[in-house]
Amino acid sequence: MQKPQVVIMAAGLGSRFGGLKQMAPVDPQNHWIIDFSIFDAVRAGFGKIILIVKPENEALFRETLGKRIGGAAEIEYVHQRPEILPAGFSIPEGRVKPWGTGHAVLCAKDAITAPFAVINADDFYGKGAFKTLYDYLVSPHAEHEYAMVGYQVENTLTENGHVARGVCAMDPTGQFLTGIVERTHIEPRDGGAAYTEDDGQTFTFLPAGTTVSMNFWGFTPDILTEIENRFAGFLQENLPKNPLKCEYFLPLIPNQLIAEGKAKVRVLPCPEKWYGVTYQPDMPQVQAAIARMKREGIYPDSLW
Repeated sequence: MQKPQVVIMAAGLGSRFGGLKQMAPVDPQNHWIIDFSIFDAVRAGFGKIILIVKPENEALFRETLGKRIGGAAEIEYVHQRPEILPAGFSIPEGRVKPWGTGHAVLCAKDAITAPFAVINADDFYGKGAFKTLYDYLVSPHAEHEYAMVGYQVENTLTENGHVARGVCAMDPTGQFLTGIVERTHIEPRDGGAAYTEDDGQTFTFLPAGTTVSMNFWGFTPDILTEIENRFAGFLQENLPKNPLKCEYFLPLIPNQLIAEGKAKVRVLPCPEKWYGVTYQPDMPQVQAAIARMKREGIYPDSLW
């Protein structure tokens, strides 16, 4: 059996952060958040790293991240290109935005040859999260059963603005996902968080312990056929409504499969605290957290 692989989505624009946030150093050794994800993945047991980038950024990733890592991990670079579309579709005039996380994984389908994890490049997930998902992927489980690492909402927030999170609904056992609803404006609150869907006129409270998705998934390669087969229908429905900004988000696919009874998604609880750079002022907090984890021996000063 091939070692499970890790797909890292690094082709995002980083618009709220103001630049290519995937490449912002988070420690004096000039490591990025991706360095820590790859380090955690390799020590958990994962094999090949599949890095999805914009074509124009591949050389920069190779000269920086690639050179740092050297032979410590196998990295395959894959391009997310906007022209990768189903037959009969073309890029709408004026569109510059990528087609979203589902499209990103679809662009990597030829590189994926084993059970795989999917993560965002700019999220710090924590050592335990990678170990938990690796152990799941190498263990026996039912056909068409996937996994998602579930975080507690209070561990995924920033004090510097609002965040988007997938709020999870669970079955009565608390083990399987029944659906995810993307909430695009979530803020911290005493005892948890709250989201608004009307620009702050009203808020709905989310108690501490509410499970949210941070786009940390575990799949078998058969999901790729579903992602590919459902893309044309998504475009047919959404291009007329929002040709310049509609995105084919990865959670749409497991959501649909669950609703259709074609797949199950096991939620793997994770007590880790998430760190990320959604906004510029988040960076000092991320840097301080990594410095603390190095002092505690969770990471060495130099990863590579």
